[in-house]
Parts: sequence; structure tokens; C-alpha cells
Amino acid sequence: MRHLLALLLALSSVSAAAQQVGTLVSADPVAETPPGVQAWRVRYWTSSQDSQRQEVTGMVVAPREAMPAQPRHVIAWTHGTWGVAEKCAPSISPDFFTATPMVEAMIARGYVVVAPDYPGLGGAMPHPYLVGGDTAHSVLDAVRAARGISAAAAGTSFAVWGESQGGHAALWTASSTHRYAPDLRLVGTAAAVPPTDLAANMRQASDANARALLLAFTLHSWSERFGYSLDGFTNKATQGVIHRLAENNCIALDQKPKLGTILGILAVRQAIEKKDVTRMEPFAATMRANSVEPASIPGPLLIAVGTKDTLVAPAVTRRFARAVCKHRTPVRWIEIPGGGHIDGARGARIGETLDWIDARFAGQAAPDDCGRF
Repeated sequence: MRHLLALLLALSSVSAAAQQVGTLVSADPVAETPPGVQAWRVRYWTSSQDSQRQEVTGMVVAPREAMPAQPRHVIAWTHGTWGVAEKCAPSISPDFFTATPMVEAMIARGYVVVAPDYPGLGGAMPHPYLVGGDTAHSVLDAVRAARGISAAAAGTSFAVWGESQGGHAALWTASSTHRYAPDLRLVGTAAAVPPTDLAANMRQASDANARALLLAFTLHSWSERFGYSLDGFTNKATQGVIHRLAENNCIALDQKPKLGTILGILAVRQAIEKKDVTRMEPFAATMRANSVEPASIPGPLLIAVGTKDTLVAPAVTRRFARAVCKHRTPVRWIEIPGGGHIDGARGARIGETLDWIDARFAGQAAPDDCGRF
């Protein structure tokens, strides 16, 4: 009996170790990559913000060259909205590299790029859309897991850079690193068009169709993740529309929406015409809890915006950045005059952002635009 108990305890110990956060589960080489690039589709362990172990997915990309003498610096790339359904994971898309051109630019400078899908994209669990803690943990554990791929030669020093939903993820990652992953060293955070105050952004976004689709994503996600009922928000028919919009649509910037999607968006617009979900519980409380606290962001920080962004209101982002400045955190502010959401997200002088990241790894003093915007 003692031997059996010892065996069971040993097996339990091995199982627990295998599920340790940041542990790499698998790394499958990607056959077709751009020249000079090697990549792996990965599975690894992370933890939700309420301490539930989750096996999640992502991509690790590295230069295809001789192993360096020292570990490579890492950039955690936090993607914008691809959707909230399992099938919308960037890592399983054949368009991963064309849809994320910044990745090749990072590789060209010798970085390892760690690109988590976030929980629920690529895995059978609810995707926590704009849920800060869940997302940040998956990003930090992806950086840890990348070290399990010897050919990537990933180190423990990293920067985080993201756009739109990924800008929100980047900020939450920055605010969570010291507490959740003290074994990693964050050198800087770049957030392009980041949602910060979720309620203010929802109210001030001027593109009514995009706002309706993103609200459908949010309501579906939070009803699945937290068990919230939509009964107080709308009727059963519209609830069905909301769930179908979320389950059937992945975002593709080069494709026009299908007729069913257009009709669904119009139905949600009509349903929310006289309602303000940002003041309806429990959604309002969840928006507050997952907005970004300016005091929590360590420096240095880069923020990029387009002045004509109709999805993430520039005024909301500017107010957030000024609040960060009040805590004497250096902020580099990049503003694209006349630029929309896409201009701010990926047309925002990519080379300039990478130069800024290079300088952070080099230990140079961070530029500070506080008081100038």
C-alpha cells in the first residue's frame, strides 16, 4: 500500500509540474514562413485571473540564423481583435504573417516574437474579450514558454507591443508583470490605439456599426466567461443575434462583411439605440474592473493614436496618457494627424516604434512627451 501511495503522489507531482504556468506543452514547426524566419505554433499553460489552469495557444517566431552567443531579446506582440470564437486564433490562420506585417520587421532586427492567441482563441474555452487579468497572464506565460524552444534562444528580457485590443492587453501585461512574473524583465510598453477606459470608449466611439459588432463580441464573451445573463439587456431574439455574430465572425480587414453579418449589426444597433450598457450592471462593473489604471503602468511607455479614430476615441486615450504622466512615468506620444483606427494601429510609424524599443533594450534614457500633448 505504501508503495502504491508513493507512486500516486509521484504521478500527481509530475502532473502538477507539467501544468505549471509558463510551461511549454508543444511546439510544432511552421512549414511556410517568410525568408529568414522560423516559427512554431505552441501550446502552453497559463492561469486565469481567478487561478484556473488553462492550456492555451500562440505563435513563437525567431530569426532563422545561427544560435546567438547570448539569449535573444523578446517582443511580446499582442494582437488586435480577430474575433472571439475559437476559430479566430491568429496562430491557426494561413494569413498570420501577411496580417501582422510588424512581425517580420521585428524579426529583421533580431528579436524573438512571442504572439499569444489569448485564452479561448484556438482552445475550447470562453475568450475573455478585454478581460485584463486573463489576457495579461496568457501573454506573460507565452514569454516564459518560448524559452522552452531551444532554437528560438529567447531570453527573459522583453518589451510588449500591441494594437487596439492588443494595446489594452499590452497595458495590462505591463501592470501585471511585477506581481505575476517577477522572473521576467519588462523594458518598455508600446500601445497603439489602446482601449483604456472601456465605458468611455464604448460611449464615444463614433462608428455605430463597428461599435455594435464589438458590443456583441463583448456581451457574448462576458456572458460566457462570467455567466452573465443578457435578459435585462435585450430580448431572446436579439440575444440570439448577438451570439451568432460573435460565434460566426472573425475579423478580416481585406474582406467585406456578409449580408447576415450586416443585418445582425443593424439588429444590435436598433436594440441598443436607447440603452447604455456602460451603465447597466453587471456589465458596467466589469468595464470598470477591466479599464486600465494609469497609476499601475510602469514606464517607459509609448502610445500611438490617430486623431480621427472612430473606434477608440483619441480624447479618451489622451486623457489616460496625461494621467500616466502625473505619476512621473515617461510617455512617448505618437499622433497621426487625420489618421483613423488602422492608421494609428499599424500605420503609426512602425520603424519609429521599433527604434524606441531598441533604445529601451540598449538602456538609453526614455524620451518624455509629458506636457506636450
